[in-house]
Amino acid sequence: MLCRLIAIGLIVLLGGTAVQAVSGAARAAPWRADEGNTRGWMLMSPQERIAHQARVRGFTDYESCEAYRAEHHALMVQRARERGLDLPGGHWDFCSRLKRGAPPRPD
Repeated sequence: MLCRLIAIGLIVLLGGTAVQAVSGAARAAPWRADEGNTRGWMLMSPQERIAHQARVRGFTDYESCEAYRAEHHALMVQRARERGLDLPGGHWDFCSRLKRGAPPRPD
């Protein structure tokens, strides 16, 4: 009986540690562009998606990031119009992490 309780305790303890390790790894991973957080994702080629993600990750100041963001959104709106599509809006501002006083994102 005691061995069984110890075994159950170890399983619970190790299971909790594994969950913390996985959730910590998820927070430590860098931001990834995808269809859920990138306006115009479906209008970009795979190469453009990779370049966009790398560019967004590389910004260190809000002004240059916001200029790129506005340019990117205008291009995606243009591509959507050319294809007769509505471009979904409401995506988060990926430049907001660079604003002064902004809390760090748990990438």
